[in-house]
Amino acid sequence: MTPVTYKDAGVDIGAGAEAVDRIRDAVRSTYRDEVIGDIGGFGGLFSAAKLKEMDDPVLVSGTDGVGTKIRLAQLLDKHDTVGIDCVAMCANDILVAGAEPLFFLDYIAIGKMDSDRIEDIVAGVAEGSRQAGAALIGGEMAEHPGVMDPDDYDVSGFCVGAVDRDKIIDGSNVADGDVILGLASSGVHSNGFSLVRRVLIENQDDQKAALLEKPETLGGQTIGEALLEPTRIYAPQVRALLDAGVIPKAMAHITGGGITENLDRVLPKDLDAKITRGSWPVPAVIDHVIDAAQLDDEEAYKTFNMGIGYALVVSPDQVEHVRDLLDEEVYEIGVITPGSGQVIYA
Repeated sequence: MTPVTYKDAGVDIGAGAEAVDRIRDAVRSTYRDEVIGDIGGFGGLFSAAKLKEMDDPVLVSGTDGVGTKIRLAQLLDKHDTVGIDCVAMCANDILVAGAEPLFFLDYIAIGKMDSDRIEDIVAGVAEGSRQAGAALIGGEMAEHPGVMDPDDYDVSGFCVGAVDRDKIIDGSNVADGDVILGLASSGVHSNGFSLVRRVLIENQDDQKAALLEKPETLGGQTIGEALLEPTRIYAPQVRALLDAGVIPKAMAHITGGGITENLDRVLPKDLDAKITRGSWPVPAVIDHVIDAAQLDDEEAYKTFNMGIGYALVVSPDQVEHVRDLLDEEVYEIGVITPGSGQVIYA
């Protein structure tokens, strides 16, 4: 019999080793003082000494992926931003509890190992980790011949953070009259892309060409550039508030399900969030998708973030403190009213 090597079966260990070498500097650039060891170990080591400063430390974890947005990156052969999306989806989730992101690990499944592509993807993961303040302490690159097409890949990961138990933000003290503040999204973020692809590119003979179009409404950007804008990471803003002693009563990461099905997750059962449509600008790319899909307001607001990527519920006397601490536009998008734990619109 003729010998059959692992490489013959479609897995190139040499290419995998080269990819690890090429991402080494990007990974190291995310390290915090708590990181022990270096890239290449069987497990990522992270000192828990900092937790001793807390009275009752609680670990908070979140896991997610980029979703079908990756298909657009593949069509445009642009792979250096989806890693930011992956970190954002995880880090923003754990921020909601008031946790400080500590470390992140990623998982990349790819049809055929491509060192250039892996380097780009991990560069994005590293950039996202730096923005979140989390160390990228490990990950996995798995080649899947026969399961995935050679040019196909997927990216997922998880983030771990920590918060003192008595500082957990859970929405339990939200009250009638509290104000809902919104921080702008950078665009579509990483949700709703199955619909985006359906209405913008899947019915096109040349899908890449469709992404390279420049509608006047996008201000000079191509459709692809606007859609691939990476998900915003809100860790610097949230940490600035918490470190200054401005503690929101509740926070919500506006992801899949939009404002309608995310803000309600942090509401007491006897209160509603009354949102005033038109009190913030909707990104042009989101309007473009809504027009293409012919969505009504109800459907749009439970599909896309509509320009608000992160929401904070604060007492009225905290509003100006938040505005003073954050170097950006903070939108007053609604108010808490008596109700039944729902998001309603005005």
